[in-house]
Amino acid sequence: MDTKLLDMLVCPVTKGPLRLDKTRQELISKSARLAYPIRDGIPIMLEVEARTLSDDEVEALEQAPHGSS
Repeated sequence: MDTKLLDMLVCPVTKGPLRLDKTRQELISKSARLAYPIRDGIPIMLEVEARTLSDDEVEALEQAPHGSS
């Protein structure tokens, strides 16, 4: 995913920053506790398409430095 695009995108729910999870091909909104899928290189920024993050996933995000996903 283009880093310039990632810098411009925000969570549609909270308007907060997103983190790229390259492994799962998702954009993570820690504040909304949602993971937006990336399909064929296109981020799907719809709340109904997002996956809810588990408590363990949110905790792991808090422990990991930004950008290490």
